[in-house]
Amino acid sequence: MEPIRSRHDAIAFLYSRIDYERVSASLSASDFKLERMRNLLERIGDPHLKTPVVHVAGTKGKGSTSSMIACGLREAGYRVGLFTSPHIERFEERVQIDGAPLGEDELVALVAQLQTVTLQIDSEPEGLNPTFFELTTALAWLAFAQVGVDIAVLEVGLGGRLDSTNLCQPVATVITTISRDHTHILGSRLDEIAREKAGILKPGIPVISGVSTPSANRVIADFADRLKCQLARLDEHFRLEDDNTATTAVLWNDNRHAPLPIVNGIRHQLRNAATACATLQTLRDSGWSISDEAIQTGIAEGRPECRLQLISREPGILIDAAHNWASVGALTQTLATYSERHRVLVFSTSQDKDAAGLLRRLLPCFQTIVLTEFQSSPRATPLEELAAAVRSITSQPVHLRKNSGDAIQAARLLSPRDGLICVAGSFFLAAEIRSVVQNPPPG
Repeated sequence: MEPIRSRHDAIAFLYSRIDYERVSASLSASDFKLERMRNLLERIGDPHLKTPVVHVAGTKGKGSTSSMIACGLREAGYRVGLFTSPHIERFEERVQIDGAPLGEDELVALVAQLQTVTLQIDSEPEGLNPTFFELTTALAWLAFAQVGVDIAVLEVGLGGRLDSTNLCQPVATVITTISRDHTHILGSRLDEIAREKAGILKPGIPVISGVSTPSANRVIADFADRLKCQLARLDEHFRLEDDNTATTAVLWNDNRHAPLPIVNGIRHQLRNAATACATLQTLRDSGWSISDEAIQTGIAEGRPECRLQLISREPGILIDAAHNWASVGALTQTLATYSERHRVLVFSTSQDKDAAGLLRRLLPCFQTIVLTEFQSSPRATPLEELAAAVRSITSQPVHLRKNSGDAIQAARLLSPRDGLICVAGSFFLAAEIRSVVQNPPPG
């Protein structure tokens, strides 16, 4: 294999590895093995042992919560690494240092280092060949160690117990929500999914939970008790005081009070904001120097893109990466605030998602439906399957477009000027349409 000399070479090498984000849904828990990750990290000097971490798992909200925590820590004066997935437009977005994506030169140098080690592992008989996500996680840890970040926030890729990020050294662990997603890997019952997520808990390390489901809460509490972790749980140890005004706050049982901003005008983000606030306050209790002002600024400015993001007006285009029951539920709550406007849905989702279940919740919110297939991953559900799912639910006319560019063009033609176009079902779709809208072709 040719040595890596350019960004193109680096990206091509990473995507030449097995990529569970892009392959079809025929996976099980047996495909995820921490032995591969341990072996890789040992070969590159165990960079994961050099950086304290806030480790964030959850079915939904973990990206938003991670970004708020990282922003709050930056506002407090710390040098902060952030690792999230997937990226929206460029791979470098996955690894950020002080809010800036990894530079192209840094990417090339780090992937070249990983290539040398990976090719050596590939030549050995043990079969511990690292995957795309394992290499990406290792790349993040190398980047954080080389620049000497004070702390990093790591978003779990999938599950928790067997995720490659779970070899970190956390100073706090966070579980945002528990709902059904990736059921073929994590299980179909909420208590089964909670066990996988709670696998990130470490002995004696505080855990902050935004989970509201009783069966999942019992699992997390049991893990925390057995591992002697201090548990702070939303609605039990801290709670939201929300009267639909700007005075929304987080209240602790010991009467501590933390005002919260309304996060970019999106009220459903308040549970994520409360969880991030509780995490930052827990870190402060552990000795990290974090002011109230840093917490409030981090929460106000830390929400990531492609989550209920309004990217255009007249007609409005709202993109949201909602792709499971819980995130679609949050989206429908937000759509209720647009009840006076004609609403057009642009939808596509991955083959491992419950397309019919998602559409059953979404369709009552829309007068017009446009279905499409995203092109940036082979996991897109075929257009004909989506159309069949819609027709089993409603007799509304359905517009089919083979790619996202044609889909958003059709949606604009079908929407009145004061209407709302909502893009939902997948990060891949949200990213593609955001790029089309913000970077239209010449002419």
